Amino acid sequence: MTDLIKHDPLVASNFWLELDGATVSLLSEVSGLDLQIEVVETKQTGQNGVYAPFKAMGQAKMAGELTVKRMAPLDIDGDPLWKWFNDIRDKGMVAKSRTAKRKNGSVVVYDASNAEIARWNFYNAWPSKISSDSFSATSTEPVSETVTLVMERLERKK
Repeated sequence: MTDLIKHDPLVASNFWLELDGATVSLLSEVSGLDLQIEVVETKQTGQNGVYAPFKAMGQAKMAGELTVKRMAPLDIDGDPLWKWFNDIRDKGMVAKSRTAKRKNGSVVVYDASNAEIARWNFYNAWPSKISSDSFSATSTEPVSETVTLVMERLERKK
């Protein structure tokens, strides 16, 4: 019998988020690791009115948004993500220095031995939104929040 599976799969629960080399804690979920190529579609009719669609490769589309879900911190004044968001919201971003408030980062996946096995790098990101869970008197779940990071480029390196 031939072994069809040569490697263990990536496990979705073994991941970490880095922003400019610093780790982001309290994570429960990261999504938005979408890479896409633009499709250029041309529609034409040929001889005898036969419809002939044609699809070609366009440009590689830029990355959209990375969504980070995490347990809400008790103190937003000491939290790096909240500090970053509030700084941008309150002071804006200076046009002459595009890199001043944007950050590069990575989503890193590890195997069961804690060896890095996959990495998505993103560039020129900044937080555009922080959403907190709703509250309920009947819930015993910790409050989580979702942070939306817009980014200019995303690539899988491993």
